Amino acid sequence: MSSTAADVVRLLTVRGETLAVAESLTGGLVAAEITSVPGASKAFRGSVTAYATALKHELLGVDAALLAARGAVDAQVAAQMAVGVREALGADWGIATTGVAGPEPQDGQPVGTVFVAVDGPFGADSGSAPGGKVEALRLNGDRAEIRRESVRSVLAVLLTELAGEQTGNERAQDTEQNGGF
Repeated sequence: MSSTAADVVRLLTVRGETLAVAESLTGGLVAAEITSVPGASKAFRGSVTAYATALKHELLGVDAALLAARGAVDAQVAAQMAVGVREALGADWGIATTGVAGPEPQDGQPVGTVFVAVDGPFGADSGSAPGGKVEALRLNGDRAEIRRESVRSVLAVLLTELAGEQTGNERAQDTEQNGGF
């Protein structure tokens, strides 16, 4: 269990919010990391491991034309996976991983190309585009290292978003308590 996963579960639980996970190259490792945290059931709704490209469309609602044009290893695909799993599993937050762990390139993308995405109830001043936040990663290492770093990265992006939302909410409450100043 990572401290990041524990922090994610703690923040979600405190906020009374839930999480759903869509995974491709990580094959369930993100869900396993989250569920290794005691009490994760208070916040974790579930996951979809859509390893096959067709399942990204069929289960997560990723645009079929996008998949046909760009393949599964794409920033927009990651974003749509996060939105799709959030909607499909009825969660406040959705996160997704898609990429190439190796040993061979896929969809014209080199090994180590990974996209992680977060979709959630972003505030108006969060700085995240509609449809969430996507990070493009270029990872080095063998297949296991790329998959591990993908898990670490998607949880870190989610934690940053959760902490930012928390800070924003606290600032709003402080302003109200201090007479709007």
